Amino acid sequence: MNKLYQKLSEISEKNKIYILSILVGLMSGTAAFMLKNFIHYVSHFLTRHFNTSAESYFYLAYPMIGILISVLILKYLIKDDISHGVSKILSGLSKKGSQIKSHNMFSSMITSGFTIGFGGSVGAESPIVYTGSAIGSYISRVFKLNQNEVRLLIGCGATGAIAGIFKAPIAGIMFTLEVLMLDLTMASLIPLLISGITAATLAYFFMGDTVLFHFAITNQFNADNLPYYILLGVLSGLISLYFTRVGMYVENHFKRIGNTYTRLIVGGVLLGLMVFIFPSLWGEGYDSINKIFIGEGADLLNNSIFFDWKNDPHVLLLILVMILLLKVVAMSVTTSSGGVGGIFAPTLFMGAVGGYILSLSLNTFFGLNLPHANFALAGMGALMAGVMHAPLLGIFLIAEITGGYQLLIPLIISAIVAYVTITRFEPHSIYTKRLAAAGELVTHHKDKAAMHYMDVKELIETDFEVLSPDLNLGQMTYHIARSKRDLFPVVDEHGMLKGMIKLNDIRNLIFEQDLYEKISVSDLMYMPEFFISPNDPMDVIVDKFKSCGRFNLAVIDEGKYIGFISRARVFSVYRDTMADLSFE
Repeated sequence: MNKLYQKLSEISEKNKIYILSILVGLMSGTAAFMLKNFIHYVSHFLTRHFNTSAESYFYLAYPMIGILISVLILKYLIKDDISHGVSKILSGLSKKGSQIKSHNMFSSMITSGFTIGFGGSVGAESPIVYTGSAIGSYISRVFKLNQNEVRLLIGCGATGAIAGIFKAPIAGIMFTLEVLMLDLTMASLIPLLISGITAATLAYFFMGDTVLFHFAITNQFNADNLPYYILLGVLSGLISLYFTRVGMYVENHFKRIGNTYTRLIVGGVLLGLMVFIFPSLWGEGYDSINKIFIGEGADLLNNSIFFDWKNDPHVLLLILVMILLLKVVAMSVTTSSGGVGGIFAPTLFMGAVGGYILSLSLNTFFGLNLPHANFALAGMGALMAGVMHAPLLGIFLIAEITGGYQLLIPLIISAIVAYVTITRFEPHSIYTKRLAAAGELVTHHKDKAAMHYMDVKELIETDFEVLSPDLNLGQMTYHIARSKRDLFPVVDEHGMLKGMIKLNDIRNLIFEQDLYEKISVSDLMYMPEFFISPNDPMDVIVDKFKSCGRFNLAVIDEGKYIGFISRARVFSVYRDTMADLSFE
């Protein structure tokens, strides 16, 4: 690594970023491959002897065991909270330095591997993205990059992670742009493309044509079905709202359980029961999605107590609705009780099941002939648009999965309708809702981000002549003569601000020598109506400048004079910070 550092120090900054983006793509793509295979082999080992026509009581125990292993690793080895990986990345990007802890390069993979491999009803994508972003952060520290470059490599890690999982580099870029909200400029786009292509190529090298799911479109888009895709978009938007509200409701209730092991037992029992009754809730759910794609959606009832009713479309519909509604509960119970995983796979699962339910219902009750697979695909894209507020991600991921753009029109329609539907109720995605509530969401607002990164203490100016309230007018003229400013803070012997004097207010007095002994500073000073605390955030300071119309505001810390902040200084630093936040 030292030799590589020396070599990179000899080349241009742009080429250095390109080389590092390849390195991040290789590492994040490898991490995606390793985790996916680990989950697959653990799950296969645990369920290989199950009989599809009969329920298995192992479902009651496996999920709790997986969560227990994750809890023990986190509690005694990692000693850190790594849940809600994407939200943690957004929080990290919101802080100056944009650093992610190094242990996330492996801790998220290990814990999520056990959680999901043993049947936890969550996805591996968020842990992989967290891992890739941590890799980008680590590489940026090793090579001593500036903050902009750190943020870019974190985005490269996230892009490589998604691209490596799905072999979908464009979807990886869309995730980084829509969810992490990195700037889309050529300077940022090229490294993201390099990381995405590198990770996807690595995935092809290791896995060949094997992917999580693949579907070749056999039923082309029929314009007569357009109203039903609009209906699917509305339904997906409402399901997205249900997903967000119920997910956070379950999580908030689990937070009330103070003891870690009590949460584990309660969550493990509930999750085990749900998976036992509805085995399709096991793990990420990609096997169930594949069954829908190949026309075997009824096989979602395999290994369950409802196996004998799988050929009755009415019973099948009822059970599918129950599976749809319980998936988000199972997901939240998994993470709230100590498991590690994300919402990406559950979102795709619910989108596929929702699209399948709609097409099956319309075909059963209205005699239509809608293609189940096409509606499942459109539902997946639409639910991603709704839950993650990322319509482009949903559109391009499904387009890349299907290997073409034959479904582009219904994908766009369903995704946009779903997005418009949920934004009428939820202005924030499930990723950003917690941060927005805590006032920590700055990555999605460049103006707010610029103010967030500005350091108030660095804006304070102290080159003002300080006056004592006991001085007379004659003594004050000495200070006026050597001052370069037209404001004079009046401070007592304890450093407390007693008032201020403006030069314009006393200009007509300083030439009246007969008043020098008669008028004191305390007679001329006034206490400012508006002032700033050094602990005020920048948005508060900007609002104060707007409301008061002053050009300078005093900085006071519990009554003690610190200095002044000028409107011109704030604007100048804000402009420089905005320029720094843009990748040139």
